Amino acid sequence: MPSGRRSGRYVLGLLLSVAMAASAVVVLPVSQAAAVPPGTYAYVANFASDNVSVIATATDTVSATVPVGDGPLGVAVTPGSTRAYVINNFSDTVSVIDTATDTVTTTVPVGDGPSGVAVSPDGTRVYVTNANGGTVSVIDTATDTVTATVPVGGGPSAVAVAPDGTRAYVTNYPSDTVSVIATATDTVTATVPVDDGPLAVAVSPDGTRAYVTNAGGSGGGNNVSVIVTATNTVTATIPVGISPRGVAVAPDGTRAYVTNYLSDTVSVVGTATNTVTATFLVGDAPKGVAVTPDSTRAYITNGNSDNVSVFDAATNTVAATVPVGRSPEAVAIATVADEDAVPTKLTLKATKKKGAKAGVGLNLTARLTAAGQALEGENITFTTDGTALCTDTTNAWGKATCAVSGRQDKDACYTATFAGDSAHLPSTAAVCPDSHNHQYKDKRPSVPRAADGTPTLSTQPNRRMNRIS
Repeated sequence: MPSGRRSGRYVLGLLLSVAMAASAVVVLPVSQAAAVPPGTYAYVANFASDNVSVIATATDTVSATVPVGDGPLGVAVTPGSTRAYVINNFSDTVSVIDTATDTVTTTVPVGDGPSGVAVSPDGTRVYVTNANGGTVSVIDTATDTVTATVPVGGGPSAVAVAPDGTRAYVTNYPSDTVSVIATATDTVTATVPVDDGPLAVAVSPDGTRAYVTNAGGSGGGNNVSVIVTATNTVTATIPVGISPRGVAVAPDGTRAYVTNYLSDTVSVVGTATNTVTATFLVGDAPKGVAVTPDSTRAYITNGNSDNVSVFDAATNTVAATVPVGRSPEAVAIATVADEDAVPTKLTLKATKKKGAKAGVGLNLTARLTAAGQALEGENITFTTDGTALCTDTTNAWGKATCAVSGRQDKDACYTATFAGDSAHLPSTAAVCPDSHNHQYKDKRPSVPRAADGTPTLSTQPNRRMNRIS
C-alpha cells in the first residue's frame, strides 16, 4: 500500500458534486523515435513505476517502456491501434501514446481520480471514469480535449462501450449499480442494479451482453453479473473466485476471462452456458486481463508479482510469465500495422437454407474488402451469442461462408470477425433477425475493431478499491 502523498489519494471521496478538470491539452515535444515494427503488442500500465511496459507478443518480451503520468491505472487502444490512452490516477490526466513510436504526444486533463478508460469502436471518443468526481469525461480524439462530463453513480470504476458505439456501461463501485450512457446525447438512460462492489465491465462482441465483476466488500459479491443489453436486466449471476477484478471477453465471443484478486486465479466463463469451465493459477493479485485478436491468448497483470501471465487458450495453461514494472494494473492489446496497412470492411448476410422449415438452418455469408477490392485467403470467424460456429477462408471474391444447422432462436445475432494482419486492419460485422418479417438485416455498421476485439479497454478499478479485505 502506498504511503505519504499517495496514500491520501487512496481514500475514496464520494463527492456528489462534479469535479471538472480544465480541458486544456498539453502537447509534448516529440523527438525522433524509432518506428515500432509491425506486430501485436500488450500495453501494461504499471501503477507504482509511472510507466507503461510494451510486450511484443511474438516473443513475450518487453520491447519498450514508456514514461507516463503519476499512478497509471488503465489503458485502452484505439481501433487501428494507432494510439493508446493511459489514465493517470494521481495526475488526473490521460497520457496519449503514439504506438508507431511508443512515445507520449499529448496529455489531457480529466476529472478527479480517473480509474477506467474505454475507446468507442469508431475511435472518435474516449470515455474516462472519475472515481472521486462521480463522473465520466468524454474526450474527442480529433482534438484530445474533454467535450462532455457525464454524472453517473458514486465511485465509478470502469467503463466499456458497446460494439455499435451507442451505449457506454459504467460500474459504480459503492453504489452497486451500472450506469448506461447513451453516447449520442452523453446522458444516463438506465441504471442497472448488480451485486456487491461492481468493479469491471466488458461487453460481448455481438453487443448482447455485458459482464460485470462484483468484488464484494459488504457481504456479497465474488461473482459476475450478466446483463442482457436489450432489456438492461441481470439474467445470470456466475460464482467465480474471491474478489474478482478484471474481465475481458474473447473476440470470438466464446469465453470471458475473470481475474480473482485474492484467489490468485483466473476463471474462464463459457459464455454459451454462463458457467465457469476452467480455473487456472497465475501470479499474486491478478487484476487486468486482455485477449489477443485471434482469441488464442490472454494476458493477465499480477499486481503484487510485478509480472504478466500469458495464458494459452489451446492448452489451458500459462505459457509464459513476463516481468514488467512495479504493480501492473491494466493491459490492452494493440496490433501495430505496417505504415501502408489499409482499413477493411466486412459485411455479413444470413439467409434461410433452401427447403428448410422456418427457423431451421441458416447460411452465413461474409465478404471482406479493402479499398473496394476483395481480400482472398483471410480467415473469418463466425460466432453467435458467445458460441463459435466455424472459421472459413475468403475466396477470390472475398467471401467466407458458414452453414448453421438446427433450429435457431429468432432473436439470435451472428457475428463475423476478421482479426487483421500486418497489411490490413481488423474489422467485424453482425447480423440479427427482424422478428416482424423474419428477414435478416445487418444491425451494426462494419467498423475497424480494436486489437483486443471488443472496444479496447482496460476496465481496471481505481487502486483505492484494490485493497478490499
